[in-house]
Amino acid sequence: MKITKNRKKIIEKFDFTAVHDILSASKIVKDSSKEKFDASIDIAVRLGVDPKQANQMVRGVATLPHGTGKAVSVLAIVSDDKKDEASKAGADYVGFEEYIEKIKKGWTDVDVIVTMPSAMSKLGALGKVLGPRGLMPNPKSGTVTNEIGKAITDIKKGKIDFKVDKNGIIHASIGKVSFDVEKISENAEELLSTIKKLKPSASKGTYIKSISISSTMGHGVSVESSSFNQ
Repeated sequence: MKITKNRKKIIEKFDFTAVHDILSASKIVKDSSKEKFDASIDIAVRLGVDPKQANQMVRGVATLPHGTGKAVSVLAIVSDDKKDEASKAGADYVGFEEYIEKIKKGWTDVDVIVTMPSAMSKLGALGKVLGPRGLMPNPKSGTVTNEIGKAITDIKKGKIDFKVDKNGIIHASIGKVSFDVEKISENAEELLSTIKKLKPSASKGTYIKSISISSTMGHGVSVESSSFNQ
């Protein structure tokens, strides 16, 4: 792949081979992003777990103190008595049977679905549509609850759901290039602290093996991980 002049200058200016603390890594990622749009900043955390083993699956939620910078669209599938609560909390779509039917026909133009425990019997039948897209509500992520308003408010503020993939890596968005360096760093620290607390007892050896932060179309910057294994 041919390296452009701008990309070459960036490679020469920043040390992408070294391992940095979170604050330094956040600054490098921010300063080295030269895209014309407000690029997302993502983190990849490689864990010492075997995701094929049920007792080593790592999944959870984290509320980023500064949000992700993304406008998250929320669908609330709720009964009539909860519709007003969902709307006031900021849900972009509110309904029940009409959205069940839309999803059956393939509609998935939403980022998060929040619902009530009593509605899961109908949503369960939509697993083939929602599952592969990561849209199936789950009690562990707080998207199956009777506290609909609170769930929606938390999601809009920056609550994210993460899950280790088949390769043992957690991928998540932790902000935008336009964020202050401190905000990027604090979001990363919050997510990493949450992941640390979720270490499975069956996981042996080094838990957090490596951490990398990058911007959209940008270089990955390695973050020291030792402090999160203590």
